[in-house]
Amino acid sequence: MTHHMISISEAEDIIRQSVRPLPPRRMALSAVLGLTLAEDVVAGCDIPAFPQSSMDGYAFAYPDWGGSRELKISGVIPAGDRQPCRLTPGSAVRIFTGAAVPEGADTVVMQERVQAADGNLVISDGQLQPGSNVRPRGSEIRTGALALEAGTTLTPAAIGFLAGIGHAQVAVYPRPSISLIVTGNELQRPGGQLEYGQVYESNSSALLAALEQMHIRNVKVVQVNDDPDELTVALHTALEESDVTLLTGGISVGDYDFVLQAAAACRVAPSFYKVRQKPGKPLFMGKREAKVVFGLPGNPSSVLTCFYMYVVPALGLLSKTRTDLRTVRAPLAGAHRKPAGLTHFLKGNFDGEQAYPLGAQESYRMHSFARSNCLIRLDEDQTDLPEGTLVTVHLLPVC
Repeated sequence: MTHHMISISEAEDIIRQSVRPLPPRRMALSAVLGLTLAEDVVAGCDIPAFPQSSMDGYAFAYPDWGGSRELKISGVIPAGDRQPCRLTPGSAVRIFTGAAVPEGADTVVMQERVQAADGNLVISDGQLQPGSNVRPRGSEIRTGALALEAGTTLTPAAIGFLAGIGHAQVAVYPRPSISLIVTGNELQRPGGQLEYGQVYESNSSALLAALEQMHIRNVKVVQVNDDPDELTVALHTALEESDVTLLTGGISVGDYDFVLQAAAACRVAPSFYKVRQKPGKPLFMGKREAKVVFGLPGNPSSVLTCFYMYVVPALGLLSKTRTDLRTVRAPLAGAHRKPAGLTHFLKGNFDGEQAYPLGAQESYRMHSFARSNCLIRLDEDQTDLPEGTLVTVHLLPVC
């Protein structure tokens, strides 16, 4: 790692090249929504396992009817009936949707197209063909056939399909577990009384909510003082317990050494430190084997910006899911000026047509972030941006 500042695209490349998916885990269908299949799933049996009626009606052998003959009603087969039966030639049985079509029958007529009287059945259906309204055995899937391939995102429909072919659990890439280490002597919990010199701790609230939005709930929050030894102990524990550690605060130029010291003491190899961006310049990333560590700035607005732009893609790589923010190109509403040298992320609102930068862009201020639905990205070399300039807009996830 170098201590020189790197560009946003260099930081993104480092993350893409260094973060690998977590080892797959077998999980119950109830826990896999939104995850990615880590195996090809093969059908263990024919589905349906028997010819099945797709209607409430009557099952019979088409040649017995021949388009005109009356049939004798010889019984009833409800769905779920486990007694296989054989149809008497020249007869029909009452049958219900989902029930097994008896041996000897090949066609079902819907109940609206018949008259039944005195145990006899008269069929009046000019559209009826041999095999009508019968789902053949294995018509959903055959034994041994590929049901879903590795890499499939498990939607509600995919989960329903897997349950329907008899699978109770599958191998998936799990969501990462997170440790969140919040540093700062000046922090007070919301709800408490502020002493002189204290501020309310808000970063853990914002990050927990952002992780919850990604369905990541295995999160441990630890608060430590600005003390290198305390931080080292907390980081050591976090590396043992979690896949990803996020540190917030304690990383301004004077005390960033705390994070670097603690990382070095815990054998975390630095990947980068400092990105040419505003907000969030002092951003640290490091790795110990497969474990990923991010040192986020302390200012709430910087924390959340860095989380969305760098941590979110890393979490997606770990669980092999698509998590990056949706990005569009849109014209800037109003002119904007900035110095060259840093990429700026402005809190903004995108109305489907234009991107509107909001006021109060300073990194300690959350007021505008609280009302924004996007981050407007202005590149390093851009300085004067007239109204209507096409800019990159990162859409923030909505709940």
